[in-house]
Amino acid sequence: MTQRPTPRALSDDALSGLLGRQQFGTLASVKRSGHPHLTTMVYSWDPGDRVVRFSSTADRVKVRHLRHNSRAALHVTGGDVWSFAVAEGEAEVSDVTTVPGDAVGLELLGMIPEAARPEDEAAFLEELVAERRVVIRLKVDRLYGTALDVDG
Repeated sequence: MTQRPTPRALSDDALSGLLGRQQFGTLASVKRSGHPHLTTMVYSWDPGDRVVRFSSTADRVKVRHLRHNSRAALHVTGGDVWSFAVAEGEAEVSDVTTVPGDAVGLELLGMIPEAARPEDEAAFLEELVAERRVVIRLKVDRLYGTALDVDG
């Protein structure tokens, strides 16, 4: 009988690296019913502070869920279907950005990689206010994930 490969746990450094290489993941929040609510999100990983940041509008369902129950998780796939990372923790939702260039607006701007920053930052900050943007900060207290080493 042929031995099948088994998943291997990824180290904290490998998990952090995987989070840093990706930009999309599935954010899981908890509905009032206790069931999970899943949504695909663009995110920004800060490995030093162990915080995942997301931009959202204040009226989104996920924001309401996180204000009611702050437990959340982010699932990110690796470079193939055989690896993944999960970041779990408590999420907090910022105040709405209300003045172009306020702390929340600047935090949202800071989430954008330097090469992708908008040419007209002032207009971008005004747009964030008009959209009633918030920052969701997932403070990660647990990272886990695996990889499965398979050929082809």
